[in-house]
Amino acid sequence: MLPQQFLDRMKKMLGEEYPDFLAAYDKPRHCSLRVNLQKGTIEDLKEKTLFLTKKVPWTDNGYYYKEEDRPGRHPFHEAGAYYIQEASAMAPAVYLNAQPGERILDLCAAPGGKSTQIADAMKGEGLLISNEINPARAKVLSENIERLGIRNALVISHEPAFLAERFSEYFDRILVDAPCSGEGMFRKNEEAACEWSLENVEMCAVRQADILKSAAAMLRPGGRMVYSTCTFSLEENEETIRHFLETHPEFEAEEVKRLPGMSPGMPPLEKAIRLWPHKLEGEGHFLACLKKQGQQQMRAEGLYGEEKGILSKECKDWLAFKEQYIKTDFEGVYFRFGDQLYLLPEGAPSLKGLKVLRSGLHLGTFKKNRFEPAHALALALKPGEAAGSYPLSVNKAADYIAGSTFAAEGEKGWYLITTQGYSLGWGKLSGNIMKNHYPKGLRK
Repeated sequence: MLPQQFLDRMKKMLGEEYPDFLAAYDKPRHCSLRVNLQKGTIEDLKEKTLFLTKKVPWTDNGYYYKEEDRPGRHPFHEAGAYYIQEASAMAPAVYLNAQPGERILDLCAAPGGKSTQIADAMKGEGLLISNEINPARAKVLSENIERLGIRNALVISHEPAFLAERFSEYFDRILVDAPCSGEGMFRKNEEAACEWSLENVEMCAVRQADILKSAAAMLRPGGRMVYSTCTFSLEENEETIRHFLETHPEFEAEEVKRLPGMSPGMPPLEKAIRLWPHKLEGEGHFLACLKKQGQQQMRAEGLYGEEKGILSKECKDWLAFKEQYIKTDFEGVYFRFGDQLYLLPEGAPSLKGLKVLRSGLHLGTFKKNRFEPAHALALALKPGEAAGSYPLSVNKAADYIAGSTFAAEGEKGWYLITTQGYSLGWGKLSGNIMKNHYPKGLRK
């Protein structure tokens, strides 16, 4: 069911490799996930499940699993122990090489696979801004940032050109996983093949050039930008980068080591990387690493400087809750939006004029004379970081996720509900009944 014009183009591009490429579409697709190292170790997850059958060669915490394992239905998925992600899509964030303490922008971030991978590399230190222009997709992105317990991310929804005006030479690294014609998704998503056309390829290439122009303005001198797509067309990949380098002489394509199974880009951009579905266990990807020449003398500020937030004395109900129920410290800037309290990472930019879906870590809600903790806070905590935790078996955890209450003994108050060392959400014990505070919109 592949479009004939697509096949003709691939035959011309690949030459003698074309039969192998075509044969890949008749093989079962490869299922993979990435272990969330902020929640637990690979060895720990291996002991608790049978999911991790074979390692993805280009990332330390990527693993293939069998389709019948269905990890998306396991309570560990809702606990954020892993992220289900196509294997070749894990490569761009690896080459971005994010470091703790940096400012990172994921410019086209939904649904969140690459953002959560970047956050894992940052180890909770620094600032991650994840942007998605489509509001519905931005909501999914925000939910995935929450599920994986990420504390130092802002989720926003803006045109890249708007952000370029606010964040001139602001970021240390930028990932541009650009919207594309999705040729690498044909096997996974039949709709992508049905919607494909030469006109769409050309339209995507024009849009990608605009996105790259905005991204270039936001990268500091000496910084790295990774451009990636899940498509095969030359127009959206090598030609897009060639045009970008011609119009932005301050950038150069970096020579990077290709990992097992990866191929060089097509001439004249051999420094880029191609992941072909007939050469490795993945659906296919393209990426190019770009360096902005020069050195930055001082760290740039956003257009409106840093977010000042509110004073601790304005958060007395939260501080009382924290004193009673939390055993770990939090560093950051308190930010209040209505009756909601968030913790922004230190040095976060002013939120003035931004469409923000997630302002760092959502701590909870101010109620009358009390504070109610957010689900995001539970997912950001490890069991030992809560004063009281209540462990459930995997089967009981599934019931909890479905909304069940259960009998329990102990002092009344808030408990972090866990399963096999992973936090799931909050429960509130009263009268030997643990009331379920798992969000109704997430129950399954």
